[in-house]
Amino acid sequence: MLESLELENVGPAPRMKLDLAPRMNLLTGDNGLGKSFLLDVAWWTLTRRWPRDVNQRMTTGFPARPHDPKKAAIIRFRGRGRSGKPVEHESSYSRPNEAWVRNRARPWRPGLVVYAHADGSFSIWDPARNYYRRPQPDTDGREPRPAYVFTEAEVWDGLRVGMGGRPVPVCNGLLYDWSSWQRERSNNAKAMAEALKALSPEEDGDGIIEAGPLVRLSIDDARDVPTVLTTYAGPVPILHASSGIRRACTLAYMLTWAWSEHRIAAGQAGEDASDRAIVLFDEVEGHLHPRWQRSILKALRDVGAVLLDGAALQLLVTTHSPLVLASAEPWFDPAKDAWFDLDLDLEHEDEDGGPRARLHRRSYTPRGAAGAWLTSEAFDLATDRGSVEAERAILQARELLRRAEPPPLDEVMEVHGKLRAALPDVDRFWVRWNAFVERRGGVP
Repeated sequence: MLESLELENVGPAPRMKLDLAPRMNLLTGDNGLGKSFLLDVAWWTLTRRWPRDVNQRMTTGFPARPHDPKKAAIIRFRGRGRSGKPVEHESSYSRPNEAWVRNRARPWRPGLVVYAHADGSFSIWDPARNYYRRPQPDTDGREPRPAYVFTEAEVWDGLRVGMGGRPVPVCNGLLYDWSSWQRERSNNAKAMAEALKALSPEEDGDGIIEAGPLVRLSIDDARDVPTVLTTYAGPVPILHASSGIRRACTLAYMLTWAWSEHRIAAGQAGEDASDRAIVLFDEVEGHLHPRWQRSILKALRDVGAVLLDGAALQLLVTTHSPLVLASAEPWFDPAKDAWFDLDLDLEHEDEDGGPRARLHRRSYTPRGAAGAWLTSEAFDLATDRGSVEAERAILQARELLRRAEPPPLDEVMEVHGKLRAALPDVDRFWVRWNAFVERRGGVP
């Protein structure tokens, strides 16, 4: 597991450190402050390769670079591998080589690592297949394959990598594998069904994603395409399903495929399967209906027990959703879980004279309602109202309410008109405001 990550002169801040929790780690912050970047760095510390370096077709996962090219840049991390002993490492950036200097010692084995990128691509690192092994005198000295990095299209259609001068399929893709598993009624078909059940927005009833019969899309397409059952249109080909269902299915497939292949590879190597896994998930709420957003964290938390044979699971998740944050309130445990927030530090400038990003480990305090999270440090909104116009009108009204001297009636009624245009009649702000208007002699 990854225990800490520290950056100097890398990313949006001069210095940044995360002391990670063993179960779930939430990362929030405005766009462009470095949430996805932190997941990329976490992936690199776990696997020692950047996703874009492994698969040039990727549009994300590029190598990190120094913020100031004239200064030293360092990435430090601490974790625990299969032996349970602490592992610490420090890498510096070599400007002549445009690369991070690796430790010559044998790298650590953090367990199975799955990275769900925000654009639908995935990266998988398998300790049984991708871990470094020193060449032996009586072998051909081939190194294990680097991590398996899939573009979104390759998740569906399969991944091929060059071996011995020719492309070799290392993954058949969701469309082929899921249909094959169903025809064979294999253990993977059952595992996929369990994963989909865990990732569904409801534990029972209409919300569960279930596989339907295989279908052909056209006479010119020989593929048997999986379907998902719906209450409104019967079986729907997965290629025609909604973005939210497709996202849940690709996550279930990648977890099922990665764990299945890991167990096979571990058995062939004469090893036990890993007892730990790490999932990095960028924008976990992407494409998901609010009903799904409030259940996805718990689903990810529980999928380890459902799918990974009880392996310990560590999560690093970024989100922009107040529903995602609110959904953890019943079970968030400060001993196991953590919330990190990136903010712009307006009081301190960086070397270029602009504000710099600052990472905070926030105290997770239940707020009782998803809307209440809008005014938390995660989102920093002045009110929990849904429109900019409503927020501006309420802020103007609050300014009048706080004045030491009573404001003129015409100014009060001007703001009253803005409130009328922006707020519904049932808004709770009216109780206080209408009483104020009556005291000033106006008509609410």
